[in-house]
Amino acid sequence: MVAIGRLHIWDKLQHFGAYLALSVLPVIGFRDRRRGILAGLSMFVLGVLLEGGQYFSPGRSVELGDVIANGVGVSCGALLGLPFRTLIAIL
Repeated sequence: MVAIGRLHIWDKLQHFGAYLALSVLPVIGFRDRRRGILAGLSMFVLGVLLEGGQYFSPGRSVELGDVIANGVGVSCGALLGLPFRTLIAIL
């Protein structure tokens, strides 16, 4: 975490990128398209739960902006995964 903090990247962008990656992987990896999309979108629930858990962690804070960044990342990842899924099926 200290190394990531040294990058001086806006934390919302970090949330976006992490949840984009978390959601795109199941979309392109699951054989069943519907299950892959559902698994990808379920990463939003993971983000909400992890953000809520910060309430109980000393030195951490719950931020609505982080939840929104997670949701936007999940949405973009699921949408981005669909064309990659098609491309992988062609190969």
